[in-house]
Amino acid sequence: MMDKRAFDIDEAMRRIAVAVEPYPKAAMFELREQGYATAFEQLIACLLSVRTRDEVSVLAAPRLFAVARTPDQLAGLPVPEIAGLIRDVTFGPRKAEQIREIARRVRDEFDGELPCDADVMQSFAGIGPKCANLALGVACGEARISVDIHVHRVTNRWGYVAANTPERTMVELEGVLPDRYHVEINRLLVPFGKHVCTGVRPKCSTCPMLDMCRQVGVTSHR
Repeated sequence: MMDKRAFDIDEAMRRIAVAVEPYPKAAMFELREQGYATAFEQLIACLLSVRTRDEVSVLAAPRLFAVARTPDQLAGLPVPEIAGLIRDVTFGPRKAEQIREIARRVRDEFDGELPCDADVMQSFAGIGPKCANLALGVACGEARISVDIHVHRVTNRWGYVAANTPERTMVELEGVLPDRYHVEINRLLVPFGKHVCTGVRPKCSTCPMLDMCRQVGVTSHR
């Protein structure tokens, strides 16, 4: 393995921002650019994205919101209709039930306005720290770290953290990652992890991070 320079998170973020320019944006950031920027919209869209490819969820969310976009509107839709609108996402029928229940509670308990509150968001079935933090970061402007499989894999492969689950990676990142990158790390590492630092045979030979990355766990690469 080549000699490695000291890891510099500022330099890493600069390099990766350039590297991901040719690729599609992470789903929640793409949807924000399309105008789906409220906490409620971001939370529902993130629920749709769970275990679903971005290419599917970025189409499913606008299709749903074109019919019903507010908590009041979504709470009034029959579950089978919601399921039909999100038919391509993984676990669609179950998510349809969860979506209507979230909408009902936001309508009835919070006067139709989802608060920027992590505890409230995680009180909904189907919503864990990843989606709550993403909605809080993207829609509410809070410095929250959302760790999906890409953020987990890449930051551990770098050797920046050492954790065996996404949940533990989130905790470790909260201790070392500067606040200014808490939202950015998801925006940048999702496309980076999908297209460069892939799960199988990452593109190490052309990766802009090669001189800093410890390549933890990499046994074969391109």
